[in-house]
Amino acid sequence: MANNKLFDTNFTRFLPALLAASLLACAQPQEKQDVIPVMAEPEPEIVVREPAEPVKVQRDYPERYVVKKGDTLWDIAKTFLKDPWLWPSVWHINPEIRNPHLIYPGDVLALYFDENGKPYITLEGTGGYVPPSKAGKTVKVSPSVRYKTLDKAINTIPRSVIAPFLGAPRIISEQELEKLPYIVSSFEQHLISGTGNTIYAKNIVDETIGAYDIIRPKGEYRDPKTQELLGYEVTRLADARVVRFGKPVSTLSITKAFQEVFNKDLLMAKEEYRFNFNFFPHPPIEDVTGQIIDVFNGVAQIGQFNIVVLNVGEREGIEPGHVLAIYQKGERVRDPDAIFSWSKIDLPDERAGVLMVFKTYEKLSYGLVMEAQRALHVNDRVTNP
Repeated sequence: MANNKLFDTNFTRFLPALLAASLLACAQPQEKQDVIPVMAEPEPEIVVREPAEPVKVQRDYPERYVVKKGDTLWDIAKTFLKDPWLWPSVWHINPEIRNPHLIYPGDVLALYFDENGKPYITLEGTGGYVPPSKAGKTVKVSPSVRYKTLDKAINTIPRSVIAPFLGAPRIISEQELEKLPYIVSSFEQHLISGTGNTIYAKNIVDETIGAYDIIRPKGEYRDPKTQELLGYEVTRLADARVVRFGKPVSTLSITKAFQEVFNKDLLMAKEEYRFNFNFFPHPPIEDVTGQIIDVFNGVAQIGQFNIVVLNVGEREGIEPGHVLAIYQKGERVRDPDAIFSWSKIDLPDERAGVLMVFKTYEKLSYGLVMEAQRALHVNDRVTNP
């Protein structure tokens, strides 16, 4: 009986969407698919672990804050807290509200303290619960309905700092690389192909996919300590559309080239570039230790809002929104009390910044440097904040 109720609830929830999709399918002719269909992923459940030490607020924290257009969740959290990634442990709101962590321009955030002095932040007017104040008085805020869409919510980080990255690099495994279709020739056998040219590719087997990225391996990522192959970064060279499927060779047209295309370049089914800017910054539950192994765009010194590659990924429990502290290895110096001049001692590692993971793979992940107290470098260590 309970299963029937669950089925009825789910079916009722998705019935309008199914009807709309059916009507749209009847009204439009079927065409080859340009991108791989991507189902909307449910938002991950954020498990909040109480910090080992009390959450510290800023010395000049506001008691109330009105959210403005252009704000980011990280900046708002930094307004209240010394460590903005501890936001989940102080965010106090009615859990029945869908996406309770989403905040919109015009919302009013209020900071309270309970009888033990622990800070809480709540959203006024949406069913938020104000914990007991120092005077011991408990206040329940009246709920109200919020008719707002997800795209109007403020982002966790500025879109502008991630925009150059989207649609650029991709990481694939060795097994994926070996199975990809590849270009065998071009029309009239040109050595170099570009926009508008016809090319021929071997081993395209899925006739439901009509659009591809033409890619080329840029380099491999290996673990600095174990030398395990973690994956390959590939460069996107061009966009191509299938003109005619064939076995073993299919015909494609290059719709837009960003670089020169050669024979033996690879084809990868085009991704649907959907990026969620509304993930929630939070520390990992499990202990994590990794390293920065590369930096996007190849800059020598890494600073705030630079994108870095980490040698930890989904198999280590890393997920988008995870916050990691960056540590630099302490210098090796001469021990002044040692008898021999060559006797050295290692200084402790120093904390140098904070990053937030925004895209993950099985063995690798991309992170955005949110704070940097000094110039960061490849091989700096990352761990729980």
